Amino acid sequence: MILNNKQKEALASICDAFIPTIIKPNDPTGYWSRKASDIPVVEKITEIISSLPLETQKEFIDLINILNSNVLGLTWWGSFKSVSDLNANQREKLLLSWSKSSLPLLRNGYNSIKKLVSIIYFSYTNEGVNPNWELIGYPGPFQKYEIPISKTNGIKTEVISKDKTISCDVVVIGSGAGGGVMASELVKKGYDVIVLEKGSNCQEEAMTGNELEMLSKMYDRKGAFTTRDGSTLILAGSCLGGGTTVNWSASFRTPDYILNEWAKEHDNPHFLDDEYKKCFEFIEQKTNINTDLSIHNPQNQALVNGAKKLGYHFGKIPRNVKPPSNEANKVKYWKAQGFGGLGDSWGYKQGTLKTFLQDAFDEGARIFTNTRALKVEHRNGEITGVLAQQNNANNISYSLKISCKKVVVSGGALHTPVILKQSGLTHPQIGKNLYLHPVNAVSALYGENMDAWYGPMMSAVSDEFIRLSGNFGYKIETPPLHSGFSALATPWTSGEDFKTNMLNIRKLGTFIVLTRDKYGGKVKVSKEGRPIVDYKLNPFDKNHLIHGIKECVKIHAAAGAKKIRLLHNQMYECDIKKDNLDQFIDKIGKINWAKNRFIMYSAHQMGTCRMGGRAKDHPLKPTGETREIKNLFVADASAFPRCSGVNPMLSIQALAYYISKHI
Repeated sequence: MILNNKQKEALASICDAFIPTIIKPNDPTGYWSRKASDIPVVEKITEIISSLPLETQKEFIDLINILNSNVLGLTWWGSFKSVSDLNANQREKLLLSWSKSSLPLLRNGYNSIKKLVSIIYFSYTNEGVNPNWELIGYPGPFQKYEIPISKTNGIKTEVISKDKTISCDVVVIGSGAGGGVMASELVKKGYDVIVLEKGSNCQEEAMTGNELEMLSKMYDRKGAFTTRDGSTLILAGSCLGGGTTVNWSASFRTPDYILNEWAKEHDNPHFLDDEYKKCFEFIEQKTNINTDLSIHNPQNQALVNGAKKLGYHFGKIPRNVKPPSNEANKVKYWKAQGFGGLGDSWGYKQGTLKTFLQDAFDEGARIFTNTRALKVEHRNGEITGVLAQQNNANNISYSLKISCKKVVVSGGALHTPVILKQSGLTHPQIGKNLYLHPVNAVSALYGENMDAWYGPMMSAVSDEFIRLSGNFGYKIETPPLHSGFSALATPWTSGEDFKTNMLNIRKLGTFIVLTRDKYGGKVKVSKEGRPIVDYKLNPFDKNHLIHGIKECVKIHAAAGAKKIRLLHNQMYECDIKKDNLDQFIDKIGKINWAKNRFIMYSAHQMGTCRMGGRAKDHPLKPTGETREIKNLFVADASAFPRCSGVNPMLSIQALAYYISKHI
């Protein structure tokens, strides 16, 4: 995407409206006088938007053109001037008007730019340093202070320098929780396996712990993947190891009541077999899932303390982390784990990079990174191969044609249905039934430092409300927060208030509401063959989300928080000493929670190609094989009949292990 000078000027002006120059008599670090465009936010936003589908890029340029036009005044009933010609007060009024607008398009525009400018401004680094970190108290990546032994994963990937045709027995598309397990198990069976990963092979020594850099390198669409309407930010790994390389280590078994639902409502009897439980046991042993390291950081401890005081359930989260053997390193690594969502440079997280993929590579599997599978080729219902495309470091593309007789698609719930549709599969349910585990959060200021960027990313959980309505409800967990995501989670009411609130992020503790959604969305295919996500939060699921927000407020208060703040376009804050807590909680249900009036997240994408016994409802047989093409299998979260209700990594790995037995 290329912007002309006028468009760049308009983008810089709206970014400066979010983060303007504030005149203060004492400003030794320049924190107050510095504005957004003093950091290369325009360049970085342009780079990020360029990674999105062409339709989304066009919508963004349309937004910039509105900002660049005199008719902008119609959107906020203000002066008929372009944003560049407005003064600082007028720009602030423009943003406030958009944030509250009755038009979803304007709220989407507000949120889109707010998300981008806030995370870039507070996480961009020049030579490893962001000029805002000193005053807000963020120490920067842990690696800056405690450098681990330099490591490189032992996997060597295949690079092509011209169009190429090769052959193998099985192609596995994707290298995450599903693809990694599948590659290892098929190699063990004696198959010649090729793994295709659209992301890069980010080596451990290159995992710097800096948000902006690692989001760009290791997350789909540089961390800017959203639903079509912009209401939900989708976090999905796009690197060797997929989500297992960047997730927060939580490793729950699929609950029995959900396995029972999958079995009985979708005709999948295997989920109730004792043999299926052995799939969990195998993965747990291989990936060292344990609770031994769960010494809580202050944020997780606050969840425990508050839940305990209220008489709610609380427990430790099992995690796939192998501890250092050296006691001194154990202490250091406990702190460093908070950066694991940006890649574990220490190499102790037992994702597929360290386990299944490594095993597959050691046994002869060929692994291609930066290689996007375009379609599966077949003739007369039989697999003939895969057509893919590899992009090199100079962004030059080469065609890779692979002849094979079996294919396993493990591209995740967003990309797998696109690959299947691009390959000519026509089952009407492919792409439907997309579940996102929609998340909102409640933050609170505590009297002591929480430093939510240190320690195990999530180690405490409350399951008090997991079955609020039948099998549906929510979990309460905690997220790791760094400078950029702290800014993303901070409501904006003015540039000065935003900067002021960012000064307190060391004392910020946050709980998330992880909702098991009953009603799904769908994945469509863009003109260029990429996923477009349509998802609307159903009132049933929204009620559970709001219920969870209320309960998080109660837990924060019970844990001793001083001020509690909602993640909403408007500032809703409760000062425990000054305000009536019950009235604040009651008010939450009356707030307007329409799309793009609050921030919603998804780190778990499931469904879209579900398995089951009914041909009209399930594109996959209970073995994971597609009904339309023989020897074409799916082994990832898209095969879930419904969402798992828990962080799904272990659920995906166990399912992939089960499906591998049927190939």
